[in-house]
Amino acid sequence: MEAWIQHLFTQSLEYALFAVALVTFLESLAFVGLLLPGTVLMASLGALVGSGQIGLYPAWAAGLVGCLLGDWISYGIGWKFQGPLHRWKYLKKYQNLLDKTEHALHQHSMFTVLVGRFVGPTRPLIPLAAGMLELPVRKFLPPNIIGCILWPPAYLLPGILAGVAIDVPQAQGDSFKWLLLLVTILLWLGGWLLWRWWRSDKTRDWATRYLPKARLRWLAPLMAVAGSAAFIALLFHPMMPVFLQLLWKVFFA
Repeated sequence: MEAWIQHLFTQSLEYALFAVALVTFLESLAFVGLLLPGTVLMASLGALVGSGQIGLYPAWAAGLVGCLLGDWISYGIGWKFQGPLHRWKYLKKYQNLLDKTEHALHQHSMFTVLVGRFVGPTRPLIPLAAGMLELPVRKFLPPNIIGCILWPPAYLLPGILAGVAIDVPQAQGDSFKWLLLLVTILLWLGGWLLWRWWRSDKTRDWATRYLPKARLRWLAPLMAVAGSAAFIALLFHPMMPVFLQLLWKVFFA
């Protein structure tokens, strides 16, 4: 899939934008999005944006179109086929997640539609569940549009940073790239652990055994502080001005 996407990017701008729209559409589409490695695909696209093979804003617009199409088709499927969907054996594999999604939509419909766009497992389920619950369009439309505007750049950003880092010149550039990767991992781990700590009373999965609330109470703040300190230290690296200059070109060229 990634090799095919990269091939499209080398052909023409039209193919490149089609690839972005297609990935965001499939990632947002009910059922299909559950099977795709969306984060990996979006990071790959972001790396190509960061390396200058396509402009950020055309890619952003294509991602917005794909996102809206996927969400509204999913919403329509849920609205039209809510009865058969509840009885479909395939969907029963995700029944627990679907039940939680429906409960969240009942309690905080607009907030759930917006935030769920950024949560991998629920992203392709929320528009479907909203349709199955016959959530009014006036409640679904505003948070859906806001989410589809914000989601593409947020998920492209890690890849953009990687693509820009690849273009950093040699010499000290190699050590800088490894440091940038390390800092990114620390920041991600810190954020993930804080999220797990916040959700520790509600989340039960494979990691709960290794990360109980008592451990998260000290581990999550420690990793968050370590990631923040590493990021501040990286700002003083001699290659940071070069990196920021290249990044500036991606956003404002």
